[in-house]
Amino acid sequence: MSTETSYTPPKVWQWESENGGKFASTNRPTAGATHEKVLPVGERSLQLHSLATPNGQKVTIMLEELLAMGIDAAEYDAYLINIGEGDQFGSGFVEINPNSKIPALMDHSTTPPTRVFESGSILQYLAEKFDALVPSDFKAKTECRNWLFWQMGSAPYLGGGFGHFYAYAPSKMQYPIDRFSMEVKRELDVLDQHLANNEFFAGEEYSIADIAIWPWYGNLVLGNLYDAAEFLDVASYKNVMRWAKQIEARPAVQRGRIVNKGFGDGAKLLERHDASDFDGLLD
Repeated sequence: MSTETSYTPPKVWQWESENGGKFASTNRPTAGATHEKVLPVGERSLQLHSLATPNGQKVTIMLEELLAMGIDAAEYDAYLINIGEGDQFGSGFVEINPNSKIPALMDHSTTPPTRVFESGSILQYLAEKFDALVPSDFKAKTECRNWLFWQMGSAPYLGGGFGHFYAYAPSKMQYPIDRFSMEVKRELDVLDQHLANNEFFAGEEYSIADIAIWPWYGNLVLGNLYDAAEFLDVASYKNVMRWAKQIEARPAVQRGRIVNKGFGDGAKLLERHDASDFDGLLD
């Protein structure tokens, strides 16, 4: 291993605001709003405030899948939260999610309106509200939740761990990259072994478990995340690749993945208010 600069932690850590990295200008060690900003409210009962990161894609894919099933009450307005500009610290957003992370949802069909934050909570909320995309069989439902919570606990190693040090840190450091590469490859192997005997994560039924896992691990093996497909040898995880391509081909996934997208290549839809907003974008 290459020699890297050693670091002795102080007895009491102090925040240095200019500590480098892609998101250094917005990261801080305190919670709460930094500025007043009222969020827009559209005509739909469901009001989503998000960005097309993997966590944001989970919810827009879920909503588009519900609409594809003919559940009209799942119509939604989606507004862009630019985390690079600090929109997540606006007062209106913090009222919905005190943790200042996307996505955040307000359901105005209830009195008073219901706030829902954390992507896994939003997926479960929508699944229960519309009785959809969770197996009815108790065993399969439990398996669905097993994998949903697996994603919640595992993806931080992929995003905040591997993704940060491989793609966003101000300099490349071998130890953290090796550490998190090893963990991400272990996670991919977990998924690959499960998918060797199952079409989807809850078994034979597409569910919120697949919707939660695909934006992270599906995008990773398809080459859409951190430009790391070759580095991690993702092609060797053949069952994950089969599953990722199968999910990618779903029309609702193709729509949901571009909602609130304001970065990168390909089709983008900054705001979504109606199905017609996709016209001409995915031809």
